[in-house]
Amino acid sequence: MSTYDARFRIWRGDAGGGGLTDYTVEVHDGEVVLDIVHRLQATQAPDLAVRWNCKAGKCGSCSAEINGRPRLLCMTRMSVFARDETVTITPMRAFPVVRDLVTDVSFNYAKAREIPAFVPPAGLAPGEYRMRQEDVDRSQEFRKCIECFLCQNTCHVVRDHEENKDVFAGPRFLMRIAELDMHPLDAAEDTGLDRRRTAQDEHGLGYCNITKCCTEVCPEDIKITDNALIPMKERVVDRKYDPLVWLGDKIRRRSGG
Repeated sequence: MSTYDARFRIWRGDAGGGGLTDYTVEVHDGEVVLDIVHRLQATQAPDLAVRWNCKAGKCGSCSAEINGRPRLLCMTRMSVFARDETVTITPMRAFPVVRDLVTDVSFNYAKAREIPAFVPPAGLAPGEYRMRQEDVDRSQEFRKCIECFLCQNTCHVVRDHEENKDVFAGPRFLMRIAELDMHPLDAAEDTGLDRRRTAQDEHGLGYCNITKCCTEVCPEDIKITDNALIPMKERVVDRKYDPLVWLGDKIRRRSGG
């Protein structure tokens, strides 16, 4: 097994401020960036704060930015960097820093609570639901999400405009709305809930300008933009500008007084 010494620059600090600190750390063949962070903790910086759990790319805990790109530390191999390259690790920029590489991602959990859950169809008990396989496959892609929030972090609507956070759910949760809207058994409309309207009016779908940056950083290769956000935008436009829908809404308003 060959080894070499790699140069790292890691952001150290807290909510009050901080900066980049230089380290030289031994690297072994086959290692990922999280391995190096752990070795650094063991040998030079025991107080370095980093969030991680599974080390298998499935828990989404170790999200950070490596050389400016949002990545999972456990899924980024050291072999993708030249041996003489300095690897810079910084916390996710879109969220407040707690300490070192750990950020406060509670914004995402607040947005998750704002999304109404699946509405079961009336007259069917659990176990009686039936769907075509193509409908199962269509939404199954979105259920691969590990909630690493890299898509939220790289979305410039969130990343570059703090004021947008109140009115924009971000790609992860707009994808959730799209998944529910295309679910053939979701009975939201029967309860008066219009998922398409709320996506636009309450969760900021219109802020998304489909740059596909969220798709590019997804570690699960979910086609967030092409398969969720663009189709949702198309359905919203169809609904908003369809003359028959407009006429029906006008008639209903008149009949309701």
